[in-house]
Amino acid sequence: MNIPDYDWIDSFISEALAEDTGDGDHTSNACIDENARATARLIFKDHGMVAGVELAQKIFLSLDPSAQIKIHIEDGTDVEYGEEVFEVTCNTRALLRAERLVLNCMQRMSAIATLASRFDIEVEGTKATILDTRKTTPLIRMLEKWAVKIGGASNYRFGLYDMIMIKDNHVDVSGGIRTALERVKTYLAENNLNLKITLEIRNLVELYEALEVGGFDRLMLDNFELPILTEAVAIINNRYETEASGGIKLANVRKVADTGVDFISVGALTHSAGSLDMSLKIML
Repeated sequence: MNIPDYDWIDSFISEALAEDTGDGDHTSNACIDENARATARLIFKDHGMVAGVELAQKIFLSLDPSAQIKIHIEDGTDVEYGEEVFEVTCNTRALLRAERLVLNCMQRMSAIATLASRFDIEVEGTKATILDTRKTTPLIRMLEKWAVKIGGASNYRFGLYDMIMIKDNHVDVSGGIRTALERVKTYLAENNLNLKITLEIRNLVELYEALEVGGFDRLMLDNFELPILTEAVAIINNRYETEASGGIKLANVRKVADTGVDFISVGALTHSAGSLDMSLKIML
């Protein structure tokens, strides 16, 4: 799936506005003339990376096709407290309907992009690529993975359907690595599917068994201590892609990258990013 998927985004905007508006924004309808126009500025009230400006444009234009947006700071730019990201002029009722959706999305996306950027900076000069995971907020995975890309990290699989990932539960329920891999290969052949295969391993015993069986694309080394991770990467010796996962933080990601792994998957990019503060204020 392409990220961003603009068809999905159009549907998201429509559904999100419907959720918030219901049968009408009665406060604005009561207080504001239907033909009134206003200008508002989005001000960053935090330190970090901006993400969601392109989405904000689409939200405003969906409500008022005549909206004019002057962008001062583009997505993917680091900003300081008090900086003005953009200025929008449009129908006042439309502006107030858009306000909360714009802020909710941009606050969340900016926090994710900021965290992704910090992880990406930590591994500069190594071969490692920072990946996100499926630990996302239900129904807004697209926005969160879009923010990860804005921050300079990379997207892993979007869902269960675009890659085979044989994890510990699959191995245990199948009865072992060999059986799980055999079943996967049979399934792919029977269903005429061409999907890459990642196999999660938990220790060096499973690593040697996996190398003996073969038939996958990547080995996910889950929760390996650094000395064992270094040893595992040396044993694999570039025969397969390698990925470190589990317990990855800003404080240790550089040491993990220095082991020589190809990829580092970080659930924290999305599940622990939080939100950055910003405001959208009408200019009087």
